Formats: sequence, structure tokens, C-alpha cells
Amino acid sequence: MQRKAYVPGVAALLAALLAGCTGGSGDGATADDSNPGQPGVATEAAEPGKYRTLPEPCGAVGDKALGSLLPGLEEIADEEQRKKAYAGEATLAYDTDRKVGCRWKVDSADATNHLFVDFERVVSYDNSVSDDSEAETLFAQQVESADLPEPTVSESESGSESASGSAPESGSPSATAPSGTPSAPASGSASSTAPSSSASAGATPAELQPRLLDDLGDEAFVDDELSSSGSTAKRRTVTVAFRTSNVVVTIEYAEQSATLGVVPDSEEMQDMARNLASQLADSLSG
Repeated sequence: MQRKAYVPGVAALLAALLAGCTGGSGDGATADDSNPGQPGVATEAAEPGKYRTLPEPCGAVGDKALGSLLPGLEEIADEEQRKKAYAGEATLAYDTDRKVGCRWKVDSADATNHLFVDFERVVSYDNSVSDDSEAETLFAQQVESADLPEPTVSESESGSESASGSAPESGSPSATAPSGTPSAPASGSASSTAPSSSASAGATPAELQPRLLDDLGDEAFVDDELSSSGSTAKRRTVTVAFRTSNVVVTIEYAEQSATLGVVPDSEEMQDMARNLASQLADSLSG
């Protein structure tokens, strides 16, 4: 969104000039800037955002949630090491009222799991643009960077389509699976229409596609990507991001199987990441 630069010195000078022109009227009426040193305001400032601070990121995820997301935690025999693993590692932050995050990494017998949670409080430095509007613009850029397949389908929309018998046909871009999602081979040209983050093996239920979400915060999306390098085991990364007022929360949940040929389950990982997102949204609203 193109915006004019806000130059405090020039704005103050213009306001002072306007105040000087209107300050002395022949009929003795008082001017709006009756307080000395307070220049008149030409336009009403946009509303500030709801949030002025951010939660402590490593404490934002409870032990119960961490135990579900990172099953290897309880396999750590040493108590001190286990406590350290639960505590996570805060990302470097220069202003903890603006952007904070925390990372966890835990190995288990079956897989290695990673969890990253990021909170960003958006502040507009343009008096004519609200913090919420600035956050909305930032989130739109995040959605664009995710490169979700088109058309994106929310859960409520996909449910209504199924009920009316107008669900997307197999092989269409909106019916392709997230990358690596197991499914039966399909004939046709699905592989030519699938986005880079989606598999071309065949159709999958709409609820497992990377997509926009309509039941989380003011706006949200989920992305799902399966990657592998050469002969290494498969690694799936599920990203859930949402905006509530002027705060944007991003969750990245990844799992790399310890066994070749074993693919981390898309549905299970999406469910766990979305449950965590709902808990964080509730904690912000509380």
C-alpha cells in the first residue's frame, strides 16, 4: 500500500502556520489551539492498536502443549536437560514490546521435532493509518509470500460445497494435496496444475490443503510443505499464522522422521499446530 512519508518537522511547521492564520479573529472568538505550544490538528489521528505489549514467548506455550507437540521431551532422562528442553530458547529481540519469539528442538526415537513461535506487534508511524490497518497490510504480504494454492478454500466453504454437491473435482488446483501427502495415484493432469508446495500424486480432502482459515483471529492461514534432500528422511513443516488486531502470530511446527520412507502425517501435524494457535489466540484475547 503506497503511503506518503510522515515528516514530523514539516507537519509541525504547517500546523503552526495554520494556527497563526486562524488564531486572531476580528470578533474575539478563541482559536482551537488555545493552549500555548499545542499546534492545531488538521485531521483526527487513527486509532491505536489493541495491544501495547507482547507475552513472554517461551512461557506462552504450556508444558502440556509442548509435551504433545514434542514427544521426545519425556524421553530425556536427565531432569536438568529435560527442564532446559521445555524452557526453549528465546530468539534475539531488540525490542520485546515489538517482536519476540522462542524455539524448541527435541529428538525422539522416531523423529526430530522443531517448534517456533513468533509474536509481532505492529505499530503504524503514519497518523492517518491505524495500527490494525498496518498489521492487515503486513499479514497480506505474509499470505502472498506463503504462495497458497488458488483458489484457497476455508473449512466452512469446503463444507458448504460438499453439502451442495459442488466440491472441487479431482485434479483441479483447489483439490491438490499438500506436498507429500499420501494419496492414491490419479489420472489426468493434476501434476501440471499443482503449486510447488503441493503434491501432484492426486486429490486430497480440502481440509488438508494449504489454505485461508476463517475460525482463528481476525484472519489466518495454514501452510503445509514436505521437503527432502537426496536420500534423507522426509521433513514436513506446517505453518499457522494469524492476526488479531495489531498482533501477528506465526507458528512453525516441523517433524523429520528418523526412518527413511516414513512421511510425517499432515493431518495430525496441522491439527496440533492449529490447536496451539487457538490457545495463543485465546491467551491474547484474555
